[in-house]
Amino acid sequence: MQTNFTAAQLADHKIAASNDVLRKCVHCGFCTATCPTYVLLSDENDSPRGRIYLMKEMLEQGKPATADAVKHIDRCLSCLSCMSACPSGVNYMHLVDHARVHIEQTYRRPMFERLLRNILAFVMPRPSLFRLSLIVTRFAKTFTPITSGRLRAALDLAPTRLPRPLGFGGPGSYPATGVRKARVALLQGCVQSVLDPEINAATIRLLNRLGYEVVVSAGEACCGSLTHHMGKEHDALSRARRSIDQWTAENVNAVIITASGCGTTIKDYGFMFRGDKDYADKAMAISDKAKDITEFLAALDLPQGKGTGRVAYHSACSMQHGQQIKSEPLELLRRAGFEVTEPHDSHLCCGSAGIYNIMQPEISNKLRDNKLAAIHALWPDMIATGNIGCITQFQNNTRIPILHTVQLLDWAYGGSTPTGL
Repeated sequence: MQTNFTAAQLADHKIAASNDVLRKCVHCGFCTATCPTYVLLSDENDSPRGRIYLMKEMLEQGKPATADAVKHIDRCLSCLSCMSACPSGVNYMHLVDHARVHIEQTYRRPMFERLLRNILAFVMPRPSLFRLSLIVTRFAKTFTPITSGRLRAALDLAPTRLPRPLGFGGPGSYPATGVRKARVALLQGCVQSVLDPEINAATIRLLNRLGYEVVVSAGEACCGSLTHHMGKEHDALSRARRSIDQWTAENVNAVIITASGCGTTIKDYGFMFRGDKDYADKAMAISDKAKDITEFLAALDLPQGKGTGRVAYHSACSMQHGQQIKSEPLELLRRAGFEVTEPHDSHLCCGSAGIYNIMQPEISNKLRDNKLAAIHALWPDMIATGNIGCITQFQNNTRIPILHTVQLLDWAYGGSTPTGL
């Protein structure tokens, strides 16, 4: 793609990086067939190729984003399926992240939308405040039938029952059973630690039995992913710096992540801090150490497990497209003893995507219903996935138990039966 940035614009390392991305695009259209919004809406502007043109024009002109451009870029799930399909290696993720920062800085959204986005950005990364908001929302769910739009979407997503906080899995050091092989950090996280603290607890139990000491740092919580994808660059980088400092001080062999959306962002810390002389090297070191729990376990050559039952595996977009982790979770589950199947549309998004299911409920619900229909056709005993967003997206719309992959692996290798079963 030909670009027309000025020399002055290209002196900005952010513009220069986006220019490199744009110039790799050859307009081939391979991305359109894999884009969930294009498949649903059949609008070129709601395809990766169409959005690339919109972002190119917006960034080249250096003017405030237009309402039309914002509409189509907001509809992007950042599922990154286009990156898996692209034969030219276009890093759409870096381009759309840059565009969202530009939108956040130059476009004034309608008041209710602006207020809702700011509330979500303030509440969700703070576990204590997020838990309190869910308690309030649980009582507000009685008013769901008389609400609509984004407010109804938020109420629908709120769990009807909130798990109690677990002492096990919180900040602290958890020693290995027997001879210690290595010391690893575990991302405590924000939303997942409230919605399902058992995920991290299962991870710690399993890693301890396998000989790994696990440390959960008291100083980290949100990795910055949530606000990063909202274009709130200052907040996201501030949270990322905090996590980088904590994990650097712990001097661990690996940083284990159980929420694949967070993993995609943490593995990109090196790029995010490329222009920061104080954090560039530290950020790259943490990115290199970051491992999804299934990625880490797949390298250990685990024995045959004692799992039982038919599992439908849903691969989160941030797992298969963002981190290119595709076969490892399937192989782990099969080795653990489960019969594993995948839906026919496994490459397409379920519609969760951070706060997308609140901000774009109509599209999100269609994608969710399509995905659940494909999963139900498999007649599974349970659903496994590697991202809390996908779990939340499904949980109030199916009777099939939904668990994180690591919960099933912990069970198959000597742990207790997951609460969800």
